[in-house]
Amino acid sequence: MKKHVAVILILIFTVVTVWGMVPIASGQEKAKQEVTSKGASGFTIARVVVGTGVDNLEPVGIAEAFPSTTEKVYCFLEATGITEDTEISFVWFHGDKEMLKFDLPLKIGPRWRTYAFKNLKGLKGDWKVEIRGADGKVLKDIIFKVE
Repeated sequence: MKKHVAVILILIFTVVTVWGMVPIASGQEKAKQEVTSKGASGFTIARVVVGTGVDNLEPVGIAEAFPSTTEKVYCFLEATGITEDTEISFVWFHGDKEMLKFDLPLKIGPRWRTYAFKNLKGLKGDWKVEIRGADGKVLKDIIFKVE
């Protein structure tokens, strides 16, 4: 009889413990990721930022808004898991108007960092840079403002 009570108590304890964990696990959010999933492009975009320069292959002056006195803005891209040599495009827009398209290579390997820059010529307003794959599809974009 004591053996059956012990087994029943262990079962109850197990059920309560497992049942108590379900709301905790289901209530947790997955960590937000900046990376895009690896798709037909054959690589993952690990980072895209806009700044005032690039120093030692790292972006500097990263911001979402720049003063109108800023001469150049750099769009920096870090790609990982590149499975084949390919090409990407940085397409710069001021408002809805395409201002510049610049093609750059991505070489096969675990990591590749590259960037393109745009002379702003004092043009205030909303800007966007689209990162496009070799097929022309938008893989990621980043917006910034010149005030």
